[in-house]
Amino acid sequence: MVQGTGSSVGKSTLVAGLARAFTRRGLRVRPFKPQNMSNNAAVTADGGEIGRAQALQARACGVRPTVDMNPVLLKPQGETGAQLVVRGQVRHSLGARDYQNRKDTLLPVVVESFQTLAAQADLVLVEGAGSASEINLRARDIANMGFAEAVNAPVVLVGDIDRGGVIASLVGTQVVLSPQDAARIKGFIVNKMRGDISLFYEGMDFIAQRTGWAALGLVPDLPAVRSLPAEDAADLMSTLAASQSASRPSSQRVSQSAHSAAPVYIPVHNGDDKPAPRLRIAVILLPMIANFDDLDPLCSEPGVQILPVQPGQSLPECDLVLLPGSKATLADLAIFRAQGWAEALKAHLARGGHVMGLCGGYQMLGQRVADPYGTEGAPDVAPGLGLLAVDTVLSSSKRLQEASGHLAGTDLAVSGYEIHTGQTTGPDRAQPLLVLNGAGEGAISACGQAYGTYLHGVFDHRPARMALLARAGGAAFRPGGCWYTASLPERHEDVVEQALDRLADHLEAHISLDALLALATVPSYAKNQTEQVVSP
Repeated sequence: MVQGTGSSVGKSTLVAGLARAFTRRGLRVRPFKPQNMSNNAAVTADGGEIGRAQALQARACGVRPTVDMNPVLLKPQGETGAQLVVRGQVRHSLGARDYQNRKDTLLPVVVESFQTLAAQADLVLVEGAGSASEINLRARDIANMGFAEAVNAPVVLVGDIDRGGVIASLVGTQVVLSPQDAARIKGFIVNKMRGDISLFYEGMDFIAQRTGWAALGLVPDLPAVRSLPAEDAADLMSTLAASQSASRPSSQRVSQSAHSAAPVYIPVHNGDDKPAPRLRIAVILLPMIANFDDLDPLCSEPGVQILPVQPGQSLPECDLVLLPGSKATLADLAIFRAQGWAEALKAHLARGGHVMGLCGGYQMLGQRVADPYGTEGAPDVAPGLGLLAVDTVLSSSKRLQEASGHLAGTDLAVSGYEIHTGQTTGPDRAQPLLVLNGAGEGAISACGQAYGTYLHGVFDHRPARMALLARAGGAAFRPGGCWYTASLPERHEDVVEQALDRLADHLEAHISLDALLALATVPSYAKNQTEQVVSP
């Protein structure tokens, strides 16, 4: 079991890379995370939802994701509450303290899912959540040491040297844990080392001597992992920051080797020897942003400049405003208005700009959003931004399904998944953006400058992505245009595959995989932890 000294130390990424590395050795590997907290979710083939990180890890194993890989998913709806998803299906919305009181009923469900995966695999890589040293949550824990105790799993502890204090965080974890929990930790990994790694060899020795744990690896920072889907909003900001710091002049385009996820840039011109302009996309980052890996393909495009916009900032001059998904449409819509962005967005359209909404962002673009059942909180209704002639009524049930089709009026393929509550109807639905599973989906305004869809993954297929970008970016993104001809894979998932392979190569070079594998044991189950609970 891979646990961390804190959040965002790289647990999810390490498990994905290890899953790919051990799968390449011929092992049947499965990922497992007992409890995840994230609004970045993925849809499984059996109609459930799990954390996006576990779906990525399943890809690294070469298998389809299932609800057993993440049996408990918490989707935050505010500062103190979350939606509880158990084995892929929504159970309740509840406060943090209420959830703590329910965790006893969830442990048998978690263990049963683990047993299902263990029966299919030679190796199950378990990922913990947050920090292993949260002793205030230990009594009913199902995410870290509580789960490790339930299945008698050995633990490897990961620390992040990039944030500083890694020696204290690793050694300090041993100090605050109970002797029984501390004894479960068999080794440690120091992650995200920058510069000369030999400068920390003495630190590795000190940690090993002080704790008695095996030093399993000192892993240098790997830029290629930024091509992998972010798990939460903090990771998203890091990805966008990296995208901006690596911002290319408009006189460059990208070429990519089949053996490397690292792009190589070469000059691009319009044909009149002037630099090609990039498409400026302002991405609104509202507090309850969800399923934001939709942005990843756009970040890979050399002809696109992503402009993140957070509360407190003005809407910048741009060509396209993108409203991503939201876990709380009405709450985020109210924040959008409070920032003054509604008026700025209308002025943007008056100047000829475009706006696109994805899922919750699509709902916001309409005339009205109603929540009569209190799906997101207290029953409420609010006017939308009024840019699409559609209305949305949120329902008590959630639509979870994979979908495929094409851009309306073209044969350009799209595919992805829908994960939303509510139905959207209205006159602009007569001009759909997509055709999915044989039916029109999404909407385009009468003026053609506002459009939206429920499909997550709409930008994954590059020809369709370029056609969507051409709506705001013009000829440079159409066939024969300078940005269209940039050498990128047809599917963004190919970029992800290349990044997983590079990550696995990297971990093979810097972690003792044989020593790590030698720590694995056959699970044994604590008494009374496998009794079925009917309604957690």
